[in-house]
Amino acid sequence: MEPHRWLPLEANPDVTNQFLKQLGIHPDWQFVDVYGMEPELLSMVPRPVCAVLLLFPITEKYETFRTEEEERIKAKGQDVKSSVYFMKQTINNPCGTIGLIHAIANNREKMNFETNSSLKKFLEDSLSMTPEERAKYLETYEAIRVTHESSAHEGQTEAPSIDEKVDLHFIALVNVGGHLYELDGRKPFPINHGETSDDSFLEDAIEVCKKFMERDPEELRFNAIALSAA
Repeated sequence: MEPHRWLPLEANPDVTNQFLKQLGIHPDWQFVDVYGMEPELLSMVPRPVCAVLLLFPITEKYETFRTEEEERIKAKGQDVKSSVYFMKQTINNPCGTIGLIHAIANNREKMNFETNSSLKKFLEDSLSMTPEERAKYLETYEAIRVTHESSAHEGQTEAPSIDEKVDLHFIALVNVGGHLYELDGRKPFPINHGETSDDSFLEDAIEVCKKFMERDPEELRFNAIALSAA
């Protein structure tokens, strides 16, 4: 069966903030641009930060690394807290929306949801599901799909056609219980990147982003946005 296809989202705070608003989240937390990885540029990001979304190119080097990483973790194991909310990606191009869901779901106690929030209902319904079941549920969850589609047309660049192959991908970086997790629906499980704290989270998340960039030094298509207290 042909997998569902969605239009890709831009890594644009205006688009993501409008998306969150439409999903019924009060603007106490807002996405902002991360203009660079240097300390003086990071100091411009409002604190606290509770999630970072990284948009990056899927290249041959990255895919090789991803396979090796998966094999290494399966062999050695890793500690992942049961409270981490993680979902798989079974639709084409919804990684921006899945990144947003990962960012919000793992900070849901900090969020202010409207009473009839479609995202709040999705999270409540899917909390007890497996990562695979959450992916299937998203396939049938019209309220989020429709919001995603309108947001995909909101960006500064014209949305590509739904059949166009897109090689850019979003992941979310979050702090759950003092550990920094990379959440990527294309991977079989969350990746634990070690200890972090509310105070050091942005810097720690950016260190992870830098590793992505170092693996593909000739690539320029990297973009990070941070979910900050408004």
